Amino acid sequence: QVQLVESGGGLVQAGGSLRLSCVASGRTFSSYTMGWFRQTPGKEREFVAGISKSSSSTNYADSVKGRFTISRDNAKNTVYLEMNNLKPEDTAVYYCAANSGLSQTRAVLYDYWGQGTQVTVSS
Repeated sequence: QVQLVESGGGLVQAGGSLRLSCVASGRTFSSYTMGWFRQTPGKEREFVAGISKSSSSTNYADSVKGRFTISRDNAKNTVYLEMNNLKPEDTAVYYCAANSGLSQTRAVLYDYWGQGTQVTVSS
């Protein structure tokens, strides 16, 4: 079992930055591929960014490429999402997730989810 707790969300103006953190507890953090997803009311949860167990590979949704950066610190059991040049369309609840496989982009393959943190970008 893995417990995930996100933090770092908030209200920011367009063009601003936020850094989300997700701390994992439970089983060995380095055994999990980690991902960030987001969801707005009435829409399906969508992939934002993913990172492999050793940080050797990352993936990003086209909508955030060049603006968001995912990273992890296995010694601290933490995955981060650095978000720059935020846009109003980035407004959503952001979730971190963990899966024991290799897929980074498919939500259905993730085993554990955090409770989410709200990000609101004003225009």
